[in-house]
Amino acid sequence: MRSRRGRTWPTLSPLLRLLILTQLAFNIGFFAVLPFLAEHLGAAIGMAGWLVGLVLGLRTFSQQGLFVVGGALTDRYGVRPVVLTGCVLRIAGFAWLGYAQQTWSVIGAVLLIGFAAALFSPAVESEVARQAVLWEEAGRGPRTRVLALLTVAGQAGAFLGPLLGALLLSVDFRTVCLAGSGVFVLVLAGHLWLLPQHIPGRERVRVRGGVGDMLRNRRFLAVCCAYGAYLLAYNQLYLALPDEVERAAGSQAPLAWLFALSSLLVVTTQLPVTHWAAGRLDQRRSMAAGLVLISAGFAVVALARPAAWTGVAGLMPAAAFVVLLTLGQMLVAPAARARVPDLTPDGRLGLYTGALSSVSGLIVLAGSAATGSLLDAGLPSWAPWLALAAIPLLATVLLPGRVRAPDPSAG
Repeated sequence: MRSRRGRTWPTLSPLLRLLILTQLAFNIGFFAVLPFLAEHLGAAIGMAGWLVGLVLGLRTFSQQGLFVVGGALTDRYGVRPVVLTGCVLRIAGFAWLGYAQQTWSVIGAVLLIGFAAALFSPAVESEVARQAVLWEEAGRGPRTRVLALLTVAGQAGAFLGPLLGALLLSVDFRTVCLAGSGVFVLVLAGHLWLLPQHIPGRERVRVRGGVGDMLRNRRFLAVCCAYGAYLLAYNQLYLALPDEVERAAGSQAPLAWLFALSSLLVVTTQLPVTHWAAGRLDQRRSMAAGLVLISAGFAVVALARPAAWTGVAGLMPAAAFVVLLTLGQMLVAPAARARVPDLTPDGRLGLYTGALSSVSGLIVLAGSAATGSLLDAGLPSWAPWLALAAIPLLATVLLPGRVRAPDPSAG
């Protein structure tokens, strides 16, 4: 098993290796800055808490909500110009944020930073998905192995980025921002040199008409809803989990260790989990199994809540939740990305890849508001967690069965 997994990276094309390493670099630069932004806005600039939340929400919307725009532009103009433009905007956004001191200036910088990702991320992810299909068709293995490498690279960047940021924060926040900008300067230079002007097989299409067909593509929208259920569950790391940790430990200090546990699990076990799943489960069953594991994570906390354990024992259900959620993520995320090419008409992979993030992001936005209300509703302590456990289970019903490659003229 190990030797077969070990052959995955060497068999990748130079383009695939570049794109996967790009994901690593993107996340190092981004997460060197993001974890320290809220503290900077509140303590250094003096923003009120609601305004800090608004700024962070605007950044998320300008990124996740506009992925569909970046995907459509990738289909129209190609991967290279969209990635390079996104890098230039990210460089400018981080530099601007480092010097921004007024509210309007901070908002402008974070919107630019978010929109930059809305350009380059769908471009990279859609091309990795397309190349993964070609890799699979060449008989080298299931496409999920390639997409798992993309997940590992992203998670490794999310792990290393805050370490870089914390190191530079001893100077000041501006230095952190300029370092993040510098990472993207290196990415830009590398892509100017290495990223092909035209990628064979990637035809450019007009933006017009693609969105309407996509909105009539029920199978694709069903996958988006199931993926959105996973992301809503994942978002509870930042919403429901802190409340549970505070209850059990009397502070949120253990959160950092639980987040590190999640990152470490992905980096060390994503590839073995994907290899195991590829030999036993198709993409639909992999997503379903992942959603069931996520549901079990919520159920563990719901069952333990009436006992009201505290201290180390009280943190065990939270740790089990993180482990089960992360294992579920490792099954759902690569499988969902692997399904998108089979549900996409020719020439629209960028649009559909971006829409997967945008549609599921809207689900998370609406679901997070509902979850927050649920947590504040004064219900028995186990009830919100049990309700959250039901959502991934219900999402498994939405998953479409195996499909053939779509007719380009069909929605």
